[in-house]
Amino acid sequence: MNAPRQRTYVAGEEDNSLRLDLFLTRRDPSLSRSQIRRLIDGGHVRVGAHPAKASHRLRAGDTVFVEAPAATECDVIPQDIPLSVIYEDESILVVDKPAGMVVHPAAGHARDTLVNAILFHCRDLSGIGGVLRPGIVHRLDKDTSGLLVVAKSDRAHQALADQFKRRGIQKTYQALVHGNVTEDRGVVELPVGRHPVDRKKMSTRSRRGRDAVTHWRVCERFGAATFLELDIETGRTHQIRVHLNALGHPVVGDSVYGGTKKIRTVENPGTRAALQAMKRQALHAARLRFAHPVRGDVMAFTSPLPADMAALREALRCSG
Repeated sequence: MNAPRQRTYVAGEEDNSLRLDLFLTRRDPSLSRSQIRRLIDGGHVRVGAHPAKASHRLRAGDTVFVEAPAATECDVIPQDIPLSVIYEDESILVVDKPAGMVVHPAAGHARDTLVNAILFHCRDLSGIGGVLRPGIVHRLDKDTSGLLVVAKSDRAHQALADQFKRRGIQKTYQALVHGNVTEDRGVVELPVGRHPVDRKKMSTRSRRGRDAVTHWRVCERFGAATFLELDIETGRTHQIRVHLNALGHPVVGDSVYGGTKKIRTVENPGTRAALQAMKRQALHAARLRFAHPVRGDVMAFTSPLPADMAALREALRCSG
């Protein structure tokens, strides 16, 4: 367990009559407004010798003491699971997630997740929201492979979340899809939300869909299938898979959004066998670009096409 973090600040002339919560927001950017509110409400912030309310108006010369309590242990069990770490420092971790790994523990997946692995790997987590856990700011589906950035501190988590909110993080995916995509590039702008009937699925026909934008371009055509690269402006659940299905070109191997049904229409036996051999959706998070949440410099990472997708692409080249 980490030790409590103690900070002391002295209000200057420019802080005269400023609210205590706004003062701390300006002085300690590592704390979010909600964290500052919790610290104040919990009696962990004093002005002089006495705890103060968020609305307390400071006077020049006031001394503000902040004692953030130690982060508590996470209830997720650390597990010694191999991780492909692309980059790591005291603030972030960039990993290359394999297909088949769930990102976060949930009902039916309490163990063997990416979070279980990160908790074992990282011995220097400073806590997210007062708990010693990694900050998951974006996710990949279980059977989607590729790059993920994870926050190791509250400050990094808040900054990365802000970048996602402002659409400042660039994510490029690669996919093998059914059919011959005739146009060279395009964009799908269809809202994505819960399926009106099947609540386990997402749909572009949801009654409460949220805006979603996917840009795509053709890299290679094989007749019965096409290799695409995709950039997403938004990060809705199953967005790429739902958008490509709506486009009429579902992801190969995607049993949820039409990818396996399309195999029946493939006439070439060699091509059909190659497509059937793909046992998960052929979708890979290949490139990731963002500003470091503390230093501010732009960072870019790439992940090579995984072996199963590379083998399928080569088989399609040979069978076409």
